[in-house]
Amino acid sequence: MSKSSTAETRYVDQFKQFSANGGKSAPAWLKELREDAIGRFENLGFPTTRDEEWRFTSVKDIVAQQYELATKRELPSLDVAAVAVSPGDSHRIILVNGKFVAGPAPESLPDGVAIHSLGRAFESHGELVRLHLAKYSCERENVFAALNAAFITDGVFVFVPPEIVLDRPIEIIYVSTSNRPMVCHPRCLVIAGRGAKAVIIENFTALEGSEYFTNAVSEVVLDANADIGLYRIQREATNAHHVATTQIYQSRDSRFALTTVAFGAALARHDIQVVLDGEGAECSLRGVYSIRGSQHTDHHTVIDHAKPHCNSFEHLNGVMDDSSRGVFNGRIIVRKGAQKTDAKQNNGNLLLTESARADSQPQLEIYADDVRCTHGATLGPLDQQSLFYLESRGIGEADAKRLLTYGFGAEVFTAVPDSALRERLNKLLKDHLGAANAK
Repeated sequence: MSKSSTAETRYVDQFKQFSANGGKSAPAWLKELREDAIGRFENLGFPTTRDEEWRFTSVKDIVAQQYELATKRELPSLDVAAVAVSPGDSHRIILVNGKFVAGPAPESLPDGVAIHSLGRAFESHGELVRLHLAKYSCERENVFAALNAAFITDGVFVFVPPEIVLDRPIEIIYVSTSNRPMVCHPRCLVIAGRGAKAVIIENFTALEGSEYFTNAVSEVVLDANADIGLYRIQREATNAHHVATTQIYQSRDSRFALTTVAFGAALARHDIQVVLDGEGAECSLRGVYSIRGSQHTDHHTVIDHAKPHCNSFEHLNGVMDDSSRGVFNGRIIVRKGAQKTDAKQNNGNLLLTESARADSQPQLEIYADDVRCTHGATLGPLDQQSLFYLESRGIGEADAKRLLTYGFGAEVFTAVPDSALRERLNKLLKDHLGAANAK
């Protein structure tokens, strides 16, 4: 038996134990969903670099490690204010190793708004959850999403009713902590009703502990005219593995904006998939990833223009130092009949050393003729003329490089509408780059 099949059998055995213990009290439809998901996981198997979607990213270290299924639920000693990304007051949720441990008091929320555990939502919003859970996250093609679905039991559920506008952001803090190699499968389902508006922050962080594996899935569903801003900050431990899927489904005239920041993990892979399934829908994806040492970060994005008169904008910048490697694969699909599509895509890569590496593959797949689509990628070191300009004005070489690197990364934050949050993101980037230069 191969190492890969051994690993798959290990997860199947974990599923059997899970189903017989913590997962046995689920509703019948959820049990069926899990069984179907673990079957797809077995059939798909872990990917290798022979698979086109994974040819630049190897998961052999994930396959080789014998992770135990995370069970810890206790709230650790945690300075929430120091870890949090949202400025000032917010509706905060804390998960430890994928398990919901704390959330906002119901009386602090507007009428009809639900922000609580996914497990509780099976009872409070059972039919709504059944209609949307695992309907958008591509478990049939994505083995890691299938594995996550097999272990759905807890997580985060957010429901913003029609025409409700939340005046405070929702911050979900995912904390990983363990004294042994463990795996957790965080799940998040966000449903925004017609005309609803909210800002959501997903904050992945870690306390000191052993090597671990986070396998996260988030689904965001927008009804007509809904407006959701999602900020995703990934600061996992440098010996961790982080694989994630973010799936967005948009209805008519909805607006979605994702800003993603990735600094952590030895290996990080993030699949982002957006379906614009209603006329007049708009989405933007912006992000920065900054890595060093031997870190490896991979972003795979798909923006699917399924209906006409939709707009999308995508801009991700990567900063690679030492012998790190950044991967970007961005695919824009314009379906037949999706006329008047306007789609723009760009990926920039800054290599700070000769041993750093970047692989960029922007792609257009167009089946309509009345569209406006552009894509591009850049790759290279710091601009020597800009360096000379700064140094000629009395700025030292190290500070000049730091300023140019920061400016390259922070470019994606200029579109963040909330000034306080924009400043917080800028500070995170400055602190990260400062730590890099202090090594």
